[in-house]
Amino acid sequence: MIRLLALDIDGTILDSGGQIPAANRDAIAQVIDAGVEVALATGRRYDFARPIFEKLPAPLTLILSNGAIVKTREGETLMRSLLPRDTARAILADVPEHRDSAAVVFDRPREGQVVFEAIDWEHPRHQRFFATNRPFLSESVPLEDCLTEDPIQVMFSGGCVEMRSLFERLQEAARDFSVALTEYQHRDFSMVDVVRVGCSKGSALGAWSRHRGFARAEVMAMGDNLNDLQMLEFAGTAVLMGNALPELKTRGWPVTATNDEAGVARAIEEYILNPSKGVLAR
Repeated sequence: MIRLLALDIDGTILDSGGQIPAANRDAIAQVIDAGVEVALATGRRYDFARPIFEKLPAPLTLILSNGAIVKTREGETLMRSLLPRDTARAILADVPEHRDSAAVVFDRPREGQVVFEAIDWEHPRHQRFFATNRPFLSESVPLEDCLTEDPIQVMFSGGCVEMRSLFERLQEAARDFSVALTEYQHRDFSMVDVVRVGCSKGSALGAWSRHRGFARAEVMAMGDNLNDLQMLEFAGTAVLMGNALPELKTRGWPVTATNDEAGVARAIEEYILNPSKGVLAR
C-alpha cells in the first residue's frame, strides 16, 4: 500500500509547455483525499516552485533544491542541509572557467536568494529565468563576497555537453559535497547543483519517510531526470516518465506515459487508485 507519493516537477508533473495537465491535478487531488501524503521533489527553490504548487491541492510537502531543504506549502522549514561556505568558496575557485554561469543560492525570504557575479538580463538562454526571478536576484563582485553565511548550493548552467563534463569533473573530486545533474537534451540546457555532502532528493525523501513513519515499501516516486535517480532508488515503487532520459530507462523500472500525455495521472491510477499488474511498460 502506497502511503507517500513523491513527484518531480519539471518533466513529470508539468508538460513540455510548463503547464499542469488537468488529469494530473485531478489525480493528485484524489490520492490526497484517499489519505496518501504527497511530496513534490524538485531542484527548484521554494519561490521558484511556488507558481506550481499553488495550482495543486493541499496539503503538500516540498522537497526543494535537490533535497537540501524540506518545507511545508506555507513555507515553514522542516529540514535543512546547507553547504558550508568554505566548501562553496573552494568550488568557485576550482572552476574559474565556469564563473560566468555560476550562482550561489541562499535560503532567504526574498532579495538575494540567487546571487551572480554579473547578470546579463538579455542572455538568450537565461533571459526567461532572469525575468521570472528578478525580485530574488542580486550581484556580488567578486561572487565569493556573498558568502557571509552558508548557502543552499552553488549552481552552474549551460549546454548539455559542457555541463556533463563539469558534473563528471566535480563528481570525481567530490569529498565534502554532492553533485546533481539535471539535463534537458531537447533544448540543450543543463544545470549542475553542488550541495552538502550526502544531500539528494533520495536522502531527503528517506529522512522524511522515517520522520513520518513510512517504510520504503510504502513510498512511490516518479521522475524523468538524473537528479531523480537517488529518489527512485529509495522508493519501494519507482516509475519513470515516458520522456525520461534513456540512461534511466536502462534501470528496468516501469515506464508510464510522457509528461505531455499526463503520465503522472496514469501511474497514480494504476498503482494507487486502481492497482493492476503488469500494465505499464517495463
